[in-house]
Amino acid sequence: MDQKLTRYTASDALLEACQEIGVSFLFSNLGSDHPGIIEGMAKAKALGKKLPQVIICPHEYVALSAAIGHYQVSGEAQGVFVHTDVGTQNLGGSLHNAARTRVPVFIFSGETPSTMEGELPGSRNSHINYLQNVYDQRGIVRPYVKWEYDIRTGRNVKQLVYRAMQIANTEPKGPVYLTGAREVLEEDVPITEDKSRKWRPIERVPLSDEGVEQIVRSLANAKNPVLVTSYLGRNTESVELLVRFCEKLAIPVIEVNASYMNFPTDHSLHLGFEGGDLISNADAALVIDSDVPWVPTVNKPGEECKVFYIDPDPIKSDLPLAYIPSEGLFQADSYRALIQLNEYADLMDIDRESIKQRFEQLKKRHLMQRENWKSLAIPSSNGVITPDWVTACLNKVIDEETIILNETITNSGSVSRQIDRNQPGTMFGNGGSSLGWNGGGALGAKLAKPDKTIVSLTGDGSYLFSVPASVHWMSRRYNAPFLTVIFNNQGWNATKNNTLKIHPDGIAKRDDQFWVNFDQPADLARIAEAAGGALALTVSDPNGVEEALRSGIDAVKSGRSAVIDVKIQQISYQQD
Repeated sequence: MDQKLTRYTASDALLEACQEIGVSFLFSNLGSDHPGIIEGMAKAKALGKKLPQVIICPHEYVALSAAIGHYQVSGEAQGVFVHTDVGTQNLGGSLHNAARTRVPVFIFSGETPSTMEGELPGSRNSHINYLQNVYDQRGIVRPYVKWEYDIRTGRNVKQLVYRAMQIANTEPKGPVYLTGAREVLEEDVPITEDKSRKWRPIERVPLSDEGVEQIVRSLANAKNPVLVTSYLGRNTESVELLVRFCEKLAIPVIEVNASYMNFPTDHSLHLGFEGGDLISNADAALVIDSDVPWVPTVNKPGEECKVFYIDPDPIKSDLPLAYIPSEGLFQADSYRALIQLNEYADLMDIDRESIKQRFEQLKKRHLMQRENWKSLAIPSSNGVITPDWVTACLNKVIDEETIILNETITNSGSVSRQIDRNQPGTMFGNGGSSLGWNGGGALGAKLAKPDKTIVSLTGDGSYLFSVPASVHWMSRRYNAPFLTVIFNNQGWNATKNNTLKIHPDGIAKRDDQFWVNFDQPADLARIAEAAGGALALTVSDPNGVEEALRSGIDAVKSGRSAVIDVKIQQISYQQD
């Protein structure tokens, strides 16, 4: 056998370890720091050895977004390989998103070679090997990762990968980052067996018995209890447990800034996506898996309200300024906690009549709320397409199995109001605030669930942030079609809205001066057509929305991505 095929290096060990920890895809933008990695991949292919599939990503932001989307849908951590300091920087805000969405990702980047005169295999041989040499490459990612390290010797590469993912998969989950110079990746090392099973994450933590009793009794004795959640549905099995618990005590549920489907929207106890008086009038509130259950300057519970917080990190230790005064803060797994809460509630003597009366009152409120929402889902009389009309039309052309990714930002309320989601694992949002997750996220979701229809909903600003040319090149290259619907208000409405919150009667409002509008808008859908052969449609007539969406769904089901650019009300007419 060719000796080159039998050589075993640190690069081979690194790739093997990725396979052993369960990574299916390496979303990769490879560079001059990866010759050993590339050689290892080529050797594995020649030998018929199974490794994670390499997905070529023309932009690193898309690579990490795809890893995030894959994990959200599958629950399986993926790998991202990038190029030295510059590739690491190109991860950009997607690293923030991975951290805030609590997504475990194994990120590997090469380092510039550590020798200059050919002392070791892999030594510097190009001018860029000097330019990419920085004092602290890992410092680029340090505020956003749970763990970062540099390979010092190839002899413990597998242990480093196992260690990285043990930390990444321990709650609160998050990304990890490992680097290695070319010399260490070229090092010959002994073949080692798979020991990944001995590097498991910490077991999920339950509530204390005292905490269970305190929470259930407080909610059962309350007149106006409320439950707030944002990402409980990351474990799909938790949704049914939450429904059972809330039914037992007639507790209304509010989904705030939801990044998962947490509670069936057609259930009588689902009371929408904004707390309002349910928060301000509450005398007992249970927050489960939420970073910001309410914004105190806008709305908060009264001083006498008993607040209980269950979360992987209830004190938000990675946020310098964040606190919710609470009766009890419990660092616990929501799935385990809900099992305990249900069991205790089953044994407790509860005033069934008052629970029944409250349930009926909440049911009436739910029905009235939904009727109000339906009244918004009609074509406008002035011929302008409204966000509620777009999403109501979309709701007609999708089914319960369709997976929705929502990054419409200022139009998220319309999406939440008009798209029914009753099946766990069918609605996802960006847990962070770096816009552009939707494109790569949809791609990763499709790779995770190739048999599902994936729909990405985005604003025009978020669409451009997503690097759509890279996204749709990858979509066609890897046969991962999905539908994108752009809510195109020709500008950044979030920026305008935040200005108006601080200066509601300011000069910016008076003179329509916000510097947020795209007064010469691009043909957004055609970007995807040019880069990836997507079906490209633009709609400006309310009567054409449903037909365009059906055409998009048909295209996706036939194996072709589609982008529907829907022109809604323009947010600014500023002329510079």
